[in-house]
Amino acid sequence: MFTLTILRFDSIDSTNLEAMRQAKAGAAEGLCVIAREQTRGRGRLDRSWYSPKDAGLYLSVILRPSFEIGRWPLIGLAAALAVFDALENACDLRADIKWPNDIVVNDRKLAGILAETVETPDGGAVVLGIGINLASKNLPVELSESATSIAAMNNSRPIDRESVIAELIKSLSRRYQTLYTDDGCHQTIHEWCANSSYGYDREVRVVLANESFEGVTRGLEWDGALRVETSEGAVRIVRAGDVRAVRPARIVTLINEQ
Repeated sequence: MFTLTILRFDSIDSTNLEAMRQAKAGAAEGLCVIAREQTRGRGRLDRSWYSPKDAGLYLSVILRPSFEIGRWPLIGLAAALAVFDALENACDLRADIKWPNDIVVNDRKLAGILAETVETPDGGAVVLGIGINLASKNLPVELSESATSIAAMNNSRPIDRESVIAELIKSLSRRYQTLYTDDGCHQTIHEWCANSSYGYDREVRVVLANESFEGVTRGLEWDGALRVETSEGAVRIVRAGDVRAVRPARIVTLINEQ
C-alpha cells in the first residue's frame, strides 16, 4: 500500500492539474489532492466537469506504477471498482459502471474518472482524478437529465464526506495493489465485468472520432478494451471513444431501499 499524503484546497483550477504540477516537481506516489471547488474541472474526452463548492468530491492521486506499461490502462478500471466499493460501503448505494470508468445510477452519471500520464524527472506517472457528485447543487439544466448525485439517490440523507474519502482511498489502495499480483489483470477485469451492466450482452452505440456503430458488448480485452459484436457478427475492439447504452439497464440502485 502506498503512503498517503493529502493536500487540501478550498478552491483550485483542477485537482488533476495540481497533481501533475506536484508530480513534475518530484512528489512521491500517494500524494492526494482534494479540493472543495474546481474552476477548471475536466473529464474524459476533454470535457469540462461541473465542480461547484461542496457539491462534489474532487480528488486526484499521483501513482508511479512499476509494473509493465501494458497494465497501465487497467488503473482506470481499478479506480472505477474503488468508487463502486466506496459508494456501497459509505452510502449503501449500489451503482453501475459504464465503460470505461463512469459510475452511473439508472444510466445517469454519478461519478467520473480521468487517468492521465505525465512524464516527470523521476519517470512516468499516472495522475488519477476522481469526481463524485455529492449533491445536485445548482446543477445546470443541460445536465439535469444525464447526471445525478449521492444525495438525490439516497433520499437526501446526510452524506459523510470524510467517510466517502476514507472508503475510496482504502479501496483504491487495495485495487491498485491487486494490479501488481500475477493474476491482477484477470481479477480486475473479472470484477469489473461482474459489477457492470456494460460487460456482457449490453446493446450500445459506440461513438468514435470519425464514425459510430451499434452492437452488443462481449466482455473486455486483457488491457481493458471493450469488445463489441456488430450485427454482421464481427467483434470490434474499442480502446477509445464514447459508449452509450441503447436501452436502460435493469439494476437495483439502493441496497437498503425501502
